[in-house]
Amino acid sequence: MTDISMIRAAAERLAGHARRTPLLNSPFLDEIAGRPVWIKPECLQHTGSFKYRGGRSAVSALDPETRAKGVIAFSSGNHAQGVARAAQEFGVPAVIIMPMDAPKLKVANTRAMGAEVVLYDRAGGESREDIGDTLRRERGLTLIRPYDEPQVIAGQGTTGLEIAEQARAEGIDAADVLVCCGGGGLTSGIALALEAEAPGLRARPCEPEAFDDVARSLRHGRIESNPPGAGGLCDAVLTPQPGDITFPIMKRLCGPGMVVSDDEALRAMALAFQRLKLVAEPGGAVALAAALFHGAEIDAPAVICTISGGNVDHDIFERALETLAE
Repeated sequence: MTDISMIRAAAERLAGHARRTPLLNSPFLDEIAGRPVWIKPECLQHTGSFKYRGGRSAVSALDPETRAKGVIAFSSGNHAQGVARAAQEFGVPAVIIMPMDAPKLKVANTRAMGAEVVLYDRAGGESREDIGDTLRRERGLTLIRPYDEPQVIAGQGTTGLEIAEQARAEGIDAADVLVCCGGGGLTSGIALALEAEAPGLRARPCEPEAFDDVARSLRHGRIESNPPGAGGLCDAVLTPQPGDITFPIMKRLCGPGMVVSDDEALRAMALAFQRLKLVAEPGGAVALAAALFHGAEIDAPAVICTISGGNVDHDIFERALETLAE
């Protein structure tokens, strides 16, 4: 299980490699939300998402002999790019299993970083796990899971260490930290970091409608899943269910989950661009959407939210910008 010592060790390994992203604020967004809203823009991270932190953490933690044989991962795109970039930096092979319906930009970027991309039919029921297990055994690769992996969680938790330090610098000692959430790697990592470094800050997972498995799981006290093979606009956070490692952490440390519509995610993307000059992808904007449009569900005096990724195809981004004219 990941703990604060692993997160601090990951931060040391990431030093000089991962970007330290800022904490941003806009009075225009504060007015919409009805309270101060601070944004942690991991869309500015290497590969355009927080996933580089976890990918670099996991690859760097392997012993050199194991790492040299190569790594394998499955992802709709952001974890794929994070692992591909980390493998490229260490000069080792990477195989990434991606769904056929993944955003074209994410597939192209993963290949551009030297990874071998294997596509599978998610909608048709093909199992990425089965494909990955076969390739792992045939080639001697090490599997780096997208969220239910201790060293991945530790890497994502370095985001929380930065939030804690930056919040202190801004005089924020009480806030809800809204986190874009799929399987819970980022949410659980941030929650562990805040527990140790900023106990007045509480992590809360944010998800799109119809993929609210974490919110339901927290509400009912047990892991619940989404329908198999389903897709949606917020591809970056569409996971089958919370992880076996991440869910107990979230159950212990997180506040209630929040759920937003696809339209709200698109509006949040547009406002992030208009007011902060940031490019967010739909799944990376769900936390900001929760802060802006679901304030009645928040009791804290201030909100800090992640924009977890910015890898969006141009047609989806155009849809988002069109909401500014509505």
